[in-house]
Amino acid sequence: MNGSGAADRAPDRARDKAADRPSHTAAHRAARPGGADGDRDRPLLVTLRALGLGDLLTAVPALRALRRHFADHRHVLLAPEELHPIVRASGAVDELVPFRALEPGLGGRGAPPGLERPAVAVNLHGSGPQSHRLLLELAPRRLLAFAHPDVAAPVEGPPWPPDAHEVWRWCGLLAEAGIAVDPTDLDLPTPDPAAVTAARAAAGTDAGRPLTVIHPGASSGARRWPVERFAAVAWAEHASGRAVAVTGSADEGELVAAVVEQGSLPPPSNRCGTPLEELMALVAGADRLVCGDTGVAHLATAYGTPSVVLFGPTPPSRWGPPPDRPRHRVLWAGMTGDPHGTNPDPGLLAIGVADVLAGLASLDAELVRAPASAPA
Repeated sequence: MNGSGAADRAPDRARDKAADRPSHTAAHRAARPGGADGDRDRPLLVTLRALGLGDLLTAVPALRALRRHFADHRHVLLAPEELHPIVRASGAVDELVPFRALEPGLGGRGAPPGLERPAVAVNLHGSGPQSHRLLLELAPRRLLAFAHPDVAAPVEGPPWPPDAHEVWRWCGLLAEAGIAVDPTDLDLPTPDPAAVTAARAAAGTDAGRPLTVIHPGASSGARRWPVERFAAVAWAEHASGRAVAVTGSADEGELVAAVVEQGSLPPPSNRCGTPLEELMALVAGADRLVCGDTGVAHLATAYGTPSVVLFGPTPPSRWGPPPDRPRHRVLWAGMTGDPHGTNPDPGLLAIGVADVLAGLASLDAELVRAPASAPA
């Protein structure tokens, strides 16, 4: 994908599954620790990143760079409301204004009120033009975004880099504007120990038993490994004496239930529909994670949880964990395809159960788990 067409190119691994319906409910104030509620005297910085979990996590280094560079500004983020726990944990934002994704071809449907004439607007959402135009509706004095031929207004930014890693894409945009950015600044603070203990207990285990989290879902069929293979991995982990928690979004109930049933797991293993804060604690407190190329994989990166991540149509060079973090195993057959396809990608199907079990065994053999707050 590239930014030369008419449609706004959001990050090409996935689209937010919700409809493009701006939600102008009350903002979450003081998402950043120490943020001042109601402080309207500071210059306004508005950033757009109205996508999903993994999209937000890969943007954390850029969001933190904006926070540092515009330290005297009130930083408002337009993003889905359910991602507020991540926004709060990032420490990079003063307010979250709930806003849904822009779907390709639909265009913007109006920017939220009350954010007019910001000092700076930053497009961390896509290549344009729809996302550019939405921010331009606010009449910002300065717009940081990738250049787009269909947007005549002044835009401070280079051309869209179609093959860049998602973290580096947005860090590169800011670096071009003279903003110091650290692409390795991906870690989140460790959740409260009581929350971790409660999340593990809900999954049927305590601190004395190793826990494997398996997340079989993805927003497209092309990135969804077959359920029977996830079940085989779950059975092997359970048979080895580990507790297993199978997670999924609220609309993935059948998928999660099938993995639990076919893997002969006890009922508490079904953690479908777990609230985001509990999911964050569960992944942070897990001993390892198995999942596809989806948002939960980026939680493992943020918390230093060892992981085995399966890639299919999209190469890990664009969405994978940082290569210098040895706790993460990437499995990829070397083929690319349509990340929004309905059926499992042939490259994903080329990864077998034995490959995943070998990846897990390599974690056992080579990795010594350090505290979740340490670089991973």
